[in-house]
Amino acid sequence: MVYDVTRRETFTNLSDIWAKEIDLYSTNQDCIKMLVGNKVDKESVRVVAKKEGIDFAREYGCLFIECSAKTRVNVEQCFEELVLKILETPSLLAEGSSGVVKRNIFKQKPPTSDASTSGCC
Repeated sequence: MVYDVTRRETFTNLSDIWAKEIDLYSTNQDCIKMLVGNKVDKESVRVVAKKEGIDFAREYGCLFIECSAKTRVNVEQCFEELVLKILETPSLLAEGSSGVVKRNIFKQKPPTSDASTSGCC
């Protein structure tokens, strides 16, 4: 679940709408939930305190992190933390696959751009 730290209604909608939706449609009781406060690059107009996010995450059993998609602060960490938690939850993985998945996940590197094959004029 993601909310905008500069818009109170996005945070309010978490408990009013989104947390209920997750509980309603999740097919696995071990579903990993993560709460992400976005736009921390706009600290001067923040209206949702970090403590509020932490408290909400604790109450609803979520991981918690704040980030900025614009400046990329903590974006990669969001995904890494979520993936690691999923890998630590056997019921979310097929029997016996977690070791293979763990080894391969961190071997992957972002694709490199090759000008000769990019198709650019």
